[in-house]
Amino acid sequence: MKIPILLPNIFNHPFTYKSADLNLKLGDYVEVPFGKSKKIGVVWDEFEKSKNKQYLIKNVARKLKIPALNSKTIKFLKWFSEYNMVPIGMALKLHLLSNEAIEIEIEDQLERYFYNKKTNKIKLSKEQLKSVKEITENDNKFRVHVIQGTTGSGKTIVYFNSLLKKLKEGFQGLILLPEIGLTGEFQKKFKEFFGFEAAIWHSSVTKKSKKIIWNGIATGKIKVLIGARSSLFLPFLNLGIIVVDEEHDQSYKQDEGVIYNARDMAISRASFENIPVNLVTAVPSLETFENIKKGKYFLSRLYKRYLDAKLPNHEVIDLNKNNLKNKSSISEVIIKKVKYHLSKNDQVLFFVNRRGFAPYALCKKCLKVHNCPNCTINLVYHKKKNNLICHYCGYKTNLNRKCNDNQNCEYTFSGPGVERIHEEVKKIFKDKQIIIFSSDTMNKKSSSDILEKIINNKIQIMVGTQLISKGFHFPNLNCIVVLDIDLTLNGYDLRGAEKNLQLYHQLSGRAGRAGKPATVYFQTYNIKSNMISQITNINPDIFLEKELEIRKKNNLPPYERFISIILSGKNEKKIETFSNNLKKKLDKNLSARILGPVVAPIFKINKYFRYRILIRSKKSDKIQKTLSEILNNFKNQKEIKLAVDVDPISFN
Repeated sequence: MKIPILLPNIFNHPFTYKSADLNLKLGDYVEVPFGKSKKIGVVWDEFEKSKNKQYLIKNVARKLKIPALNSKTIKFLKWFSEYNMVPIGMALKLHLLSNEAIEIEIEDQLERYFYNKKTNKIKLSKEQLKSVKEITENDNKFRVHVIQGTTGSGKTIVYFNSLLKKLKEGFQGLILLPEIGLTGEFQKKFKEFFGFEAAIWHSSVTKKSKKIIWNGIATGKIKVLIGARSSLFLPFLNLGIIVVDEEHDQSYKQDEGVIYNARDMAISRASFENIPVNLVTAVPSLETFENIKKGKYFLSRLYKRYLDAKLPNHEVIDLNKNNLKNKSSISEVIIKKVKYHLSKNDQVLFFVNRRGFAPYALCKKCLKVHNCPNCTINLVYHKKKNNLICHYCGYKTNLNRKCNDNQNCEYTFSGPGVERIHEEVKKIFKDKQIIIFSSDTMNKKSSSDILEKIINNKIQIMVGTQLISKGFHFPNLNCIVVLDIDLTLNGYDLRGAEKNLQLYHQLSGRAGRAGKPATVYFQTYNIKSNMISQITNINPDIFLEKELEIRKKNNLPPYERFISIILSGKNEKKIETFSNNLKKKLDKNLSARILGPVVAPIFKINKYFRYRILIRSKKSDKIQKTLSEILNNFKNQKEIKLAVDVDPISFN
């Protein structure tokens, strides 16, 4: 008996095997010979389209002792492959763990994940009770429900109650978080409420633990998983609800390898599973906001902070009237404000959205900036490590470089990063405990200890990047100082205004969560900036409405679909020629507007030159299948890489 088997590889079709006595059905995990080795695959629902090739059909080696992959998930993987223009074998690869399906079952290591029905009941406000009722009604089918609430309004407790209902009904639940740094604190919050542990899934989890978790999910023993993007593809036996926390966060976009948006894919998987999905946010993405307006998504609003804590005040500091002195990044008026807050035992955050010490290392004599030799981007100086780092390819070097006079370059550092601000703050507030809060410092094992110290007010001042805006609860943080906001408000990014609104609303929401008066200070030279007035407006819907009008007028997402094609290679001339030839082919065969090819904003990354083609089409037009055929039939050269990004959010 012939059996179609899908394997986790770059092929866009299953392979044909035979089995006489294994009684195989759709979704069964099997081991099969492939070349000189053996691979794990899944019994599929369609055979490879015949190419009239004669080949030996091999036998399936064995059937794995794991519940079969359900047909709903198979349909999702097929749709995922078509929508994102990814070979179906690569979609399966996302589902398996290192090309394996895990049979082992270690019961005693799964016990801590068992649902124990000992939920710690937390008294909910009237608003929260109303929201719980709204999102749990008619939750036996696919439904997108947005929980939009002011930061600190208790959105998490609301969807915890929604998840609890599903657990009582015997289902599994998936909670997606945008940053792995959030999982430790979130796990504590989860265990306090539910009385058991959720499984954690992200890149830093050991392979041994992942094997246990993968099997626990596949067998239904693990009831709740908290994870990053990749957890969306796990083999849930009986998935009942998906929660996407901070749905607006751009970290949900996977922009390397297999490119996809985990938020959008979560909604799609929920539709195939016919289960509810909760999108949680303080400021929704424009796509989500538009779907709410159209009535496609249901909305629950939380206007009040938990226990009626007040939102922070906003104060704009005009740097034209309060000049910065002696190359300082902090005005005298801010120093006075901070001292006042410290005297009240408030924690203080200095916010600057740049890692390292400075983004530019400039020689005062030859006026050359230290650039990455592999990328068309400057190197960032990290003083703590005393080296220069490329945040794109990872290249590292020291400051040693000969100038025009054959002497060492004399450097000045331009544009303050967190390390530089940290240094300045230490000089001003010598007697205070001060730490850097960024992705460079908070992905270490010591991060849980740092968080504990912050919560217990043993650290008085933090200097942080945007990481700190993402869901952390610091009860003593009542003063936030935003430095260099003028630089973040500029740029070519289509979504720049939307990103800034979300970032600064999230950031403001870190302050005043325990009920004490709090203030967010913005230093700026542009006192009349429309963006600053939008940021300081407590109702983000006003901005979102205006931004939608602009997008609609200019036929921009979410009203049109963009598909970006990045062509890269080490030979610049070949890339240019190939890009132009591809453009001609697309113009001839695709009923869409083709823009480019143009040099990508970051022209070279990791020694690869980059050209971009942008395809614009109506949202109703399903062009992926046609585009895939064009790209597959177009003669590609081995030395040229081609990456397709459906619904891009970055245009670097």
